[in-house]
Amino acid sequence: MQMNIIGNKTVDYLLQIKAIKLNTTNPFTWASGLKSPIYCDNRKTLSHKEVRSFLKQAFAEIIREKYPEAEQLAGVATGAIAIGALVADVMELPYVYIRSESKKHGLQNRIEGDFDANKKTVVIEDLVSTGKSSLAAVDALAEANGKVLGMVAIFSYQLPVATQNFEAKQCQLETLANYEILLNRTIETNYISKDELDTLQQWRENPQEWATHL
Repeated sequence: MQMNIIGNKTVDYLLQIKAIKLNTTNPFTWASGLKSPIYCDNRKTLSHKEVRSFLKQAFAEIIREKYPEAEQLAGVATGAIAIGALVADVMELPYVYIRSESKKHGLQNRIEGDFDANKKTVVIEDLVSTGKSSLAAVDALAEANGKVLGMVAIFSYQLPVATQNFEAKQCQLETLANYEILLNRTIETNYISKDELDTLQQWRENPQEWATHL
């Protein structure tokens, strides 16, 4: 399947099940406190058989194309644990997941599962905003002497800070869909107006500055 087809279909599904919500007049507040006209909750994809089936196959296709050396998959907790396991099943590869921090009890694991540091690993993420938490998972694997090939995510906001963070870590990022594909698709399907498009474009260019004018 071609990348543009995967991107458009991913966006269509996310809008259809309301995993992506847009509101330019009454913006959402992210956990970080940032005001945004878009909110993406990819956990909703797990509730829809057709959507999760498409996503796991799309992930597998991109990983085979972009990371043909992949020997192991690692999901980022908590949002990518389930979809990562589905992809690993499709690809018949070993799978682990990475906690945001080590457990405070028991074995105090940060990486859960039988992690093999000698296997070339691709990290699976559900959403990339600033990239901070996603790259923390990559760091956790590196600290365990893992060999990370790169990361694949369902969706990226394509924020400039995320681009900078991934470049600084020299970590390759591939996504099924992204903010640019979303904007193009919403215009093609008349999902939003030209004014709403302008607002969404302005927000991505400088989210912090955009919020000060609300």
